[in-house]
Amino acid sequence: GQPLGPRRLSLKPVPKLPNMEALLRETLVKVKKQAHGCLAPELCFQAVKAATEQTFADGVRKEQELFNILLTSGQAQALQYAFFAERAVQKWTTPSGASWKSASPQPIHKAAVIGLGTMGRGIVTSLVKANIPVVALEQNLEYLNMGRKAVMLLLEREAMKMEQGSQTLGFHNPARLQFTVDFDVLQDVDLVIEAVFENMALKKEIFQKISRICKPGAFLCTNTSALNIDEIASATSCPQQVIGTHFFSPAHVMRLLEIIYGLHTSPTAIATAMQLAKALKKVGVVVGNCFGFVGNRMMFPYVQQAVFLLEEGSRPEAIDQVLEDFGFKIGPFQMSDLAGLDVGWRSRKGQGLTGASLPPGTPARQRHGHRYSPLPDLLCENGRFGQKTGKGWYQYEKAGGRTAKPDPWLHNFLAQYRDTHHIKTRFIDQEEILERCLFPLMNEGFDILAEGIASGPEHLD
Repeated sequence: GQPLGPRRLSLKPVPKLPNMEALLRETLVKVKKQAHGCLAPELCFQAVKAATEQTFADGVRKEQELFNILLTSGQAQALQYAFFAERAVQKWTTPSGASWKSASPQPIHKAAVIGLGTMGRGIVTSLVKANIPVVALEQNLEYLNMGRKAVMLLLEREAMKMEQGSQTLGFHNPARLQFTVDFDVLQDVDLVIEAVFENMALKKEIFQKISRICKPGAFLCTNTSALNIDEIASATSCPQQVIGTHFFSPAHVMRLLEIIYGLHTSPTAIATAMQLAKALKKVGVVVGNCFGFVGNRMMFPYVQQAVFLLEEGSRPEAIDQVLEDFGFKIGPFQMSDLAGLDVGWRSRKGQGLTGASLPPGTPARQRHGHRYSPLPDLLCENGRFGQKTGKGWYQYEKAGGRTAKPDPWLHNFLAQYRDTHHIKTRFIDQEEILERCLFPLMNEGFDILAEGIASGPEHLD
């Protein structure tokens, strides 16, 4: 029989904290930093702030207003589009008429990964997390032991994140995870992922070897970021079993898995790769075979423009900042440092764009009649490969460090480079940075669609 009045929380005054102003200010800074240009977290903050300053009824009204802003915003539409696009890509088709409707996947009871560099380690970690027994191979014991150490470290970290202790991942059990230099263990695996570095001769040599050892039904996958799947498959006796599975670095974190079919790849192989993506909790996207496929092909002109902007007077941290404020998780230069500058360098050497095979007298900033920037090559020649060496477009606290700091050496290097090539430094504003990086990205996307490399815009997005 007591009256409810005093018990209604909505009628109680909000207790005042002495440092309320400062607390709210600091929180907003934190929220903005984490939100990467997303409206919703900031408006959530506004709603809580209103609750501390206004009566209950006014606070609720304010929340309703903020909600309506979000409901009709372009960002809400974009996020809904992204949600449905992610589901649409599960329904794949190829120009030859194969599709998700008619092809069914083969079960994967055991997998193998060849090569324990940055990518191989992440791929092994992903497979272990998905409860797929895995054999990890390297060419010699020294590399094998380095790889094993690194993989174990990654798995310990993942186990801690899962917070049930490392035993639940069970990666100390050799039936779940085995390291070896003996290729004969490949006789009973259902699927092999090759993750050695980007060198066509090396990849072909490995594929010739594994197609002899593996059982006839085994799927042979290559984690290449740009090389021709058909040429790799030509080294085997079973091109229909060969498929590209391009993981993005770091492979145990990134959710995208690009699945590339060649001329002879069977629909079953595509379906199996898609099923694998699902098992690894990744988003598999089926695309056609061309240089760089979709992900890297779109990245080339984007990063290239970012480097041109550096030549003309900008700095890596300024360009990254603009793109991160726009909404990218990571700017082009931090991304390059993370992936390793040597990867692109090796690829450009292979294409004859730089290095020893370049004909003498080639102009420094022209290739095949197009503008070219040698800046990334020069950084690599200086041993600056990014995070792995502690120096790239940024400097890091140590080799393998994660925290990017602007590097005075690089600023000085850019100034000398501009002098050498008589480039007049100019101020470049945010809008120019955004447009010059994003428009090439979109244009390349339209080209990819026009060529039928991707079957729909959702696949690109």
